Amino acid sequence: MSSTPATRPRVVVIGAGIVGCSLADELTARGWTDVTVLEQGPLPAPGGSTSHAPGLVFQTSPSRTLTAFARYTVEKFSSLRVDGVPCFDPVGGLELATTPERLADLHRRAGYAAAWGVRGEIVSAARCGELWPLIDRSAVLGGFHTPDDGLARALLAARAQMERATRRGARFLDRHTVVGIEREEGTGTADRVTAVVTDRGTFPADHVVSAAGFWGPVVGRMAGVDVPLQPLAHQYAKTRRLPELAGATAEASRPILRFQDRDLYFREHTDRIGIGSYAHQPLPVDPFGVLPYDEARANGRAMPSSYPFTAEDWAPSWEDCRLLLPALRGTEIEEGFNGVFSFTPDGMPVLGESRALRGFWLAEAVWVTHSAGVAKAVAEWMVDGRASLDLHECDLTRFEDAQRSPSYVRERGARQFVEVYDVLHPLQPMEDPRPLRVSPFHARQRELGARFLEGGGWERPHWYEANAPLLEGLELPARDAWSSRYWSPIAAAEAKATRERVALYDMTPLRRLEVTGAGALDFLQHMTSNNLRKKPGAVTYTLLLDETGGIRSDLTVARLARDRFQVGANSPADLDRLARHAPGDVRVRDITSGTCCVGVWGPLARDLVQPLTRDDFSHEGFGYFRAKETYVGHVPVTAMRLSYVGELGWELYTTADLGLRLWDTLWEAGQPHGVVAAGRSAFNSLRLEKGYRAWGTDMTDEHNPFEAGVGFAVRMDKDGFVGQEALRDLAAAEPARRLTALLLDDPASVVLGKEPVHVDGAPAGYVTSASYGYTLGRCVAYAWLPALPAGTGVHIGYFGERIPATVADEPLFDPKMTRIRR
Repeated sequence: MSSTPATRPRVVVIGAGIVGCSLADELTARGWTDVTVLEQGPLPAPGGSTSHAPGLVFQTSPSRTLTAFARYTVEKFSSLRVDGVPCFDPVGGLELATTPERLADLHRRAGYAAAWGVRGEIVSAARCGELWPLIDRSAVLGGFHTPDDGLARALLAARAQMERATRRGARFLDRHTVVGIEREEGTGTADRVTAVVTDRGTFPADHVVSAAGFWGPVVGRMAGVDVPLQPLAHQYAKTRRLPELAGATAEASRPILRFQDRDLYFREHTDRIGIGSYAHQPLPVDPFGVLPYDEARANGRAMPSSYPFTAEDWAPSWEDCRLLLPALRGTEIEEGFNGVFSFTPDGMPVLGESRALRGFWLAEAVWVTHSAGVAKAVAEWMVDGRASLDLHECDLTRFEDAQRSPSYVRERGARQFVEVYDVLHPLQPMEDPRPLRVSPFHARQRELGARFLEGGGWERPHWYEANAPLLEGLELPARDAWSSRYWSPIAAAEAKATRERVALYDMTPLRRLEVTGAGALDFLQHMTSNNLRKKPGAVTYTLLLDETGGIRSDLTVARLARDRFQVGANSPADLDRLARHAPGDVRVRDITSGTCCVGVWGPLARDLVQPLTRDDFSHEGFGYFRAKETYVGHVPVTAMRLSYVGELGWELYTTADLGLRLWDTLWEAGQPHGVVAAGRSAFNSLRLEKGYRAWGTDMTDEHNPFEAGVGFAVRMDKDGFVGQEALRDLAAAEPARRLTALLLDDPASVVLGKEPVHVDGAPAGYVTSASYGYTLGRCVAYAWLPALPAGTGVHIGYFGERIPATVADEPLFDPKMTRIRR
């Protein structure tokens, strides 16, 4: 997208590290040339994290988004040179395993690489020794070699992009310390940024981007915007010259090396070895206490981001280094420092425009590895209104208010540092601070022996030990050690009880929004894809789309009164998007914390609920996708006849103060019917058997409704909704790819998600969601694949094995919907 001079917005980027320079380059390449980059330190080495970064670029990550960022960074930096010196050195990467657990994890990482399109292979200990002759081969079981990884020369890459952006019209001003952000009162609910104030003048701006790295919280406070990141110091050291590397002329010739079993990494510096350690205790840094450049230099520091080396923290790591690399036993560390960089509570970047201050953007907590990819995505977002890559994992709105306290950010950020190289299970929750958010049913759940995992700060029961007796007579195939972590066979018993009797599910963590006002209907009609112009009492499944037809979210909208709607949403981003666009006569508010929800599902659900209310809960009196405001016992509820598990039942909502009474009422009434409490593990199995999609996992804004299998939620004949024009051509075309249902051929096989799917021997897609289907007796997996007919055989990569699976028609369970509509 290009802009004429009259329409080019004024952009001020705060920070000329690798992110700020990359962003200026990406913006100016798209025609936004009125770009000013302000830097408090000297250029081209201003003293932030970029100035000390060791430059390791390992592309493979469990996050598809982070991998895409890294792939673009490699691609871009490989094309840049400064004074004939390349900005990227593709020496490759090598991750070592010295334990069976790590070797298994490397097989899993190889699966991520295949799924996300990164070249890599598992290699033997002998091959590891060939790639890195200095290692003790007897200590190594194998490795993961990625030939396209390598070393980024971060300062050179920043300089190359700075020079290119300058030729297009951008300007870079060093020695400008930002002291304030100016704003004007907005016409809606938020003010708008107007300028950046520095110690050397004021710079008018239509957009301001904070790319200040660990100074992000400082800049954010000036703007009145919370920036949830915690700076931490990380040890990096260089050895003396090694005789084994004598005569080396290249900066590096061997792959960058990771010894994750001891939280260490290594790279060459010609004839010396550089070593980084995550093994030491977290060393948090107060971003408001970091010294300015000149003051840091006056205090004997190389730069503000470089803290004194703490030898006591280094000592255990040095012994581990010498065990892996015997050549180090004859040398010592010549120099070292503790370098500062940023961690968020979940380890992901913080990107996007603040709703609190329009025009104020964040591009924070970004490592060199992902820098160019992040800059491209943010530039697309600013110029085109959306990024070409799904960014929901990085969206600044993703953290709940309960996850933004300084103590929470500090604890979780420190934990992210500790776990950088840990083998983490996809279901593994953070341990502290917990519990943070609990539903009103929490006490009863604990009495029933609930086993909780955590998400969004909520304690979520995954199964209940009280249901263990229901396992009698239930036969299940044995699971491998990995898939049996954070799982219990009790989930199968709970799923069976739901299919045969009735179960209570805690649905409180699902987000609830209230949309009210005279213009509420017209507003929601415009924002969503399905037809909401129905009488009060109607419930509609619909989609939030972007202008290209990508799925930003899926919503369940209940029209409770003429001008009052309850919206079941997915994330804080949904609230953000609706609130941003709401006209003056519409109010959007989050009611999740003040309310709660019990899902009552199973063939006996009506037998349980009907005696508790005077309203007609028969199929004729309370049809599917209908809502009623009524009473269950003494408790006022909003009842919605919905089912995410494929069984008869209702979602019952009430206020948080009455939640425990609602649970107890249902529990007591359910005893004659064999009611059980059931957890998220059973829930996920049941919803996959029905083919119900989970936004953010199965579909994102990279996908359109027709290929994602939710085209039924689009009414193309509806007047003017967001994304409608983009969908016109898509609706008539046959999708080239689809979210595809797979059944694993072997009843004993299980996959968990994010595995590569091979078609005709080659990687062709990846698994999104997977769970054992206890009703079907097979593992169900959904995957993005080229459009394939039912019956096609594929293979799913799982820890180096290829597990056969077959494309299946969906829904796999109850295709005529007779169990729900009865």
